[in-house]
Amino acid sequence: LFKYNNMDGIASIQTYINRLIAGDGKCDGMKVLLLDATTSQVVSCVTSQTEILNREVYLVTRLDRHVLSSNKSNNQGSMTNGHTMSNGSLGSSTSHLKAVCFVRPTETNFQLLVEELRHPKFAEYHLFFAGIVNPNSGLFRMLAEADEKERVVQLQEFYGDFVPINEDLVTLNCRDHSLAMTASAGTALAREYVHLYERHREGLCSILLALRRKPSAIRYQQSSALAKQLAMDVHEAVLSDQIFHFRGKGPLLLVLDRMDDPVTPLLSQWTYQAMVHELLGLNNNRVLLKGAPGVNKDLEEVVLSASQDDFFKVNRHSNFGELGEAIKKLLDDFQKQQTQHRRENISSIEDMQQFMEKFPQLRTQSHNVSKHVAIMGELARLVDVCSLMDVSQFEQELACADDHASHFRELLEKLGNPRVKTPDKLRLGLLYALRYEQSGNLNMVKSQMQKSGVSADMIELMDKMLRYAGASVRGPGLYGSGDIMTKMTKSLITSVQGVNNVYSQHVPVVMDIINNVVKGKLKESSHPFVEKPLGGVISRPNELIIFIAGGVTFEEATKISEFNASSQNGGVKILLGGSTIHNSTSFLEELRNLA
Repeated sequence: LFKYNNMDGIASIQTYINRLIAGDGKCDGMKVLLLDATTSQVVSCVTSQTEILNREVYLVTRLDRHVLSSNKSNNQGSMTNGHTMSNGSLGSSTSHLKAVCFVRPTETNFQLLVEELRHPKFAEYHLFFAGIVNPNSGLFRMLAEADEKERVVQLQEFYGDFVPINEDLVTLNCRDHSLAMTASAGTALAREYVHLYERHREGLCSILLALRRKPSAIRYQQSSALAKQLAMDVHEAVLSDQIFHFRGKGPLLLVLDRMDDPVTPLLSQWTYQAMVHELLGLNNNRVLLKGAPGVNKDLEEVVLSASQDDFFKVNRHSNFGELGEAIKKLLDDFQKQQTQHRRENISSIEDMQQFMEKFPQLRTQSHNVSKHVAIMGELARLVDVCSLMDVSQFEQELACADDHASHFRELLEKLGNPRVKTPDKLRLGLLYALRYEQSGNLNMVKSQMQKSGVSADMIELMDKMLRYAGASVRGPGLYGSGDIMTKMTKSLITSVQGVNNVYSQHVPVVMDIINNVVKGKLKESSHPFVEKPLGGVISRPNELIIFIAGGVTFEEATKISEFNASSQNGGVKILLGGSTIHNSTSFLEELRNLA
């Protein structure tokens, strides 16, 4: 069982799913699990469909597809005697099955449930909503009026309105317009993103409720109108609803904005989880290897989940070199196990039965080993083909140190190098523009990018980046406070630390913020309180929940995981959340959407 004294995103959702499948103890026997687009992602990230189907679940399907199919069946007068239809729905109005429904409390979902209850297909309905339902909305009354046959057994709120990726990393999976939402806050354009903003407010409240945490204080990024608005609205929600009143000292909730650190999403990555997302894409724990050379058909789409894959859980934050050694050991151990099984004599029925009992486990192990070997092979190929080691070293220099003459010379060389791919040239140009916005020769860089084959719309991203997160917009933390001594000190520290690993010398801004929180030195001028603690005494928190509007990265997640595991963290535990999890591709796609 999930222990609420742990801030564990995966465990909190797993607890909800376990209760859901049993109808919270009120739904024995075979059942159908009805989900929506969001809750489908939530459930799939913590458990496999096979595991669910082994627990008296006959079918997992989407509520909208089921209702649409049922309406067609009603119109055609067709009956299916309770068997699964080809589109994953059930058509019999006399079905003996029960329905467990887990959906977000949206008007659309309530309308679908009303349609379903008017022509019920199941013996019972157990309704669970992934968030707070406004008691004054009239939505429950709609359901009650539609439930003329009294099939609804229970209604509950289960606060699983977020997707847990790691124990200390959660996301709302709000892609495409999260940067536009943050950039438009406080302007006339903000009304275009009201629905997306509400999704963020509801999602952040859901995270607090799932973890059973009432913030002891809420702080926000001063440079972001969106962060301020979100922090104040969550504060108001906590104060106005008794449901947030949990025992014990609550965490500090810190609401940040991606624009304060536009550098981290642009960098190449060298740890397993982050590397896969950057080079292959890791979406809802799924990796597409289709089209990769030499990959078998059964490995074209694979799952990388910390809750379903022990090897990945242990090695997700390992660097590229460590990963290669770990995968070699995994392969060697499996080959030894296979050799041992081949030597076993099968001379009786009992021997045969024992072998067959082991067979599914062996097949699963074989697939798991093949999966990691295939992913590692494709990562290694892309690192070589894209000259990523050379590119990454220069990225780190641009991110961490001031040396304009050297950087400008090397940038022009990289832009003219045919081995450097176009997307990498763009990232280098953007990193240069952010570092040397006021002192660099941006026009010459743009001209050289154009000559080297970078398209005009990609070059235009340089101006968009500076409008979104230039020095006049973001807070002061990206390259130090601006004074020459701070910059020189930071560059010196970076050059000393970089001796060990030139590919991972960069430290995301969020880690500087965390260190200041732990030391009690986070300035109110840069991160004010929504409401200052009683007596004005600012005590160090034992727990810190950080939410970054506009999205987080796996590099930040790795650094926070390392902090949580460190003996030097001062007893502070951190959970990181955000609008989405960016790689450089998704970040730049969202940047394109900005006005």
